[in-house]
Amino acid sequence: MSTLWKRIVPLLAALLTAAALGGCHGARSLDAFSVPEAFDLSRSYTITFWAKNDTNKTQTAIYERAIRDFEALYPNIRVNLRLYTDYGKIYNDVITNIATNTTPNVCITYPDHIATYLTGSNVVVPLDELFDDAKYGLGGSELLFDGPAREEIIPKFLGEGVIGGHSYAIPFMRSTEACYVNKTYVEKLGYTLPDVLTWDFIWEVSDAAAQKDADGIYPVNGQKVMIPFIYKSTDNMMIQMLRQKGADYSSEDGGILLFHDGTKSLLQTVAAHVRRGAFSTFKISSDPANVLNAGQCVFAVDSTAGSTWMGSDAPLSDISADKIVRFETAVYPVPQFDPAAPQMISQGPSVCVFNKADPQEVLASWLFAQYLLTNQVQIAYAQTEGYVPVTEKAQSDPAYQAYLHHEGSSDALYYEVKLKAAALLAEHVDDTFVTPVFNGSASLRDAAGQLIESTVKSVKRGETVDDAYFNRLFSDVTALYRLDRGSRPTGGRTEVGPLPATAKRLLAALCAAWVLIGCIFLRQQIKKRRKSSR
Repeated sequence: MSTLWKRIVPLLAALLTAAALGGCHGARSLDAFSVPEAFDLSRSYTITFWAKNDTNKTQTAIYERAIRDFEALYPNIRVNLRLYTDYGKIYNDVITNIATNTTPNVCITYPDHIATYLTGSNVVVPLDELFDDAKYGLGGSELLFDGPAREEIIPKFLGEGVIGGHSYAIPFMRSTEACYVNKTYVEKLGYTLPDVLTWDFIWEVSDAAAQKDADGIYPVNGQKVMIPFIYKSTDNMMIQMLRQKGADYSSEDGGILLFHDGTKSLLQTVAAHVRRGAFSTFKISSDPANVLNAGQCVFAVDSTAGSTWMGSDAPLSDISADKIVRFETAVYPVPQFDPAAPQMISQGPSVCVFNKADPQEVLASWLFAQYLLTNQVQIAYAQTEGYVPVTEKAQSDPAYQAYLHHEGSSDALYYEVKLKAAALLAEHVDDTFVTPVFNGSASLRDAAGQLIESTVKSVKRGETVDDAYFNRLFSDVTALYRLDRGSRPTGGRTEVGPLPATAKRLLAALCAAWVLIGCIFLRQQIKKRRKSSR
């Protein structure tokens, strides 16, 4: 072999190795997790826990107390807490860390996000085997704490963590959406609140509240600003309206069914009331709590977990005291199309456990995740907002029942609006629903909200909103969220989407290597023939 080729071949090998490492960086497949026969208490473990706390210091203190109490029971396990203020940031960081095999051990997240994490091989631990393990499973004999048995977790909440027939999450807290109503303004407008809020009632009262006098003042509040009806999470708004109508959103296996005439009809209704000045959204106008507390809206829809921000005496109000207007706050489920068959979304954080090379480390992580379901953690966290505990064990605890039925006040712990919001969900668990979870379901959720946001924005800009507009909108949103591609069943086959850049580089390097190897082989064969012909 010539000197030139002797130099090229090692260089080729180095380039190929580098490409392979770059393409597979962080993609090393982990073995499927299997529960160890026993937890090794002689070893020390350090696990990381990523959580969200809404900048609420009380919630932070609860996490810290839970960690201290858990570490007292298991001195060989150290838990490092990392706090986030946004679930989206947790999601983005997890995705980034999957690529480098540096995911946290335990993470508060949403099933929609977990479905995306599962695109990596054995990244998230399926919990079915752990649930049922006699020693370390739910209510297991070797636990050093009084955790709930499987049957003590509310089945509807536990079922929300099932993806593809396997459980990948345990519920941590549950909330739903509530409509916070300025009852004072409703009555001033000449209306009486019904037992169940309907969309027709909401729109009629909102249109009435949007009327201004000759000086541009809204008679209902005496101000120049009024957003009668404001919605925070427009993705939930669209999803709930479709569910209440019995209209398509998605199939269980990931089919995208959002874009149809029923959706268009709902958007046309929204557009009509935006034109009258009756409706807007959080992203376009302001936070519903701030608008409500300033006396600038009648109906504000937000999570029950945001109840301590809502009302004249809200302990976490974000506006100055001189801007707050006094009014009576009523708390209702979201508006319905059929009052006899209410439908409301179930939401709230879940907990997943990430796989690691060491099964003992995974088991330590599971023990901590399970500890978050104990009564002391569940009840304490539920009391910070309008959440409800996810276990029957905690909900029936005398301490929680005493809290829930305490006489409401302006005190942060027993804030009346918060207690009403928590009771609302506790009374309507059977009326809640969740949407199918699959790789891409988070994007579909975003798309549902974007349809409303874009429609509202277009009307406010004075654009023509007609059938042609909605056809373009459907097409644009489909492209924006890549809903026409991805790992969804299509015609009996599975599309996996475009290859990652690293995979493309690896394949290119492999192709180049084989071409070069072929050239070397061919050159050697030519040399042999020349020698043999001499």
